[in-house]
Amino acid sequence: MLVVALVAIGAFAVSIDQNLNRAAALPSESAAVPSTAGTNWLIVGSDSRDGLTAQEQRDLATGGDVGQRTDTIMLLHSGSGGATLVSLPRDSFVDIPGQGRGKLNSAYAFGGADLLVRTVEQATGLRIDHYAEIGFGGFVGAVDAVGGVELCVTEAIKDSKAALDIEEGCQEMDGPTALGYVRTRATAGSDFDRVERQRAFLAALVSKATSPTTLINPFRLVPLGAALSGAITVDDGDHVWHLAGLGLAMRGLTGGEGITTTVPVASTGNVDGQSIVRWNRDRASTLFDALARDETPPKSALGP
Repeated sequence: MLVVALVAIGAFAVSIDQNLNRAAALPSESAAVPSTAGTNWLIVGSDSRDGLTAQEQRDLATGGDVGQRTDTIMLLHSGSGGATLVSLPRDSFVDIPGQGRGKLNSAYAFGGADLLVRTVEQATGLRIDHYAEIGFGGFVGAVDAVGGVELCVTEAIKDSKAALDIEEGCQEMDGPTALGYVRTRATAGSDFDRVERQRAFLAALVSKATSPTTLINPFRLVPLGAALSGAITVDDGDHVWHLAGLGLAMRGLTGGEGITTTVPVASTGNVDGQSIVRWNRDRASTLFDALARDETPPKSALGP
């Protein structure tokens, strides 16, 4: 029975690996970026509507398909100094190779994952080792596959633009509600509040997905594997065992180990009619230099 179980698990893992969407996300130019200690993941939530019907787009208030951009951008570093999850605000005003200065999420619109990775590497000085991206449809499917996630809401939020109407307090959220929760900007802190919600959600989803109640329950594990394998895009060189390593690093964060933060911010402003976020270069450099050395960043380097 043990052998049969192991064979079944292996076959399931191979099936997921074969069905993963792959793209040339890590640019060949990364070879010019010095390799840094530890492992660096770029985790991206795109506004892709792929897999959503017109009715589902209306129900989720995703709007029309206006060209892909990135709603969520996070950098996860893991190594001997523990795990550090850094949110990079999508409105960060940075140098985009070949495009001049612009908002970080526009790098994806200009040149896809390849240009986004190059932009993050240039801005942080860190070599990106792995890439994971998920769109709106995959997001909802993953949450529903694990039976929802529990999140604690500090204030009631009503936002028709995100199809969201929730009360204050801890509550179980299904896929559509969780999607609205991480997309909304209808709070006082706008994007800064949103990146905190995104980190809290990601931690809750990984914790639920890697819990024994999911892993030993085929009625949850199989739908989760199917949802993720069809919805996640990884680099050409990434495999399911790399995703397992990502899950383990994230689970450590949910257990209170490691650090979750936002890149240090100097100011916000407006350029050509668009809201932007300027990083605090000194504190950001301290943060990323520590990660490059695989060390725990000092508290003074944590954002915003």
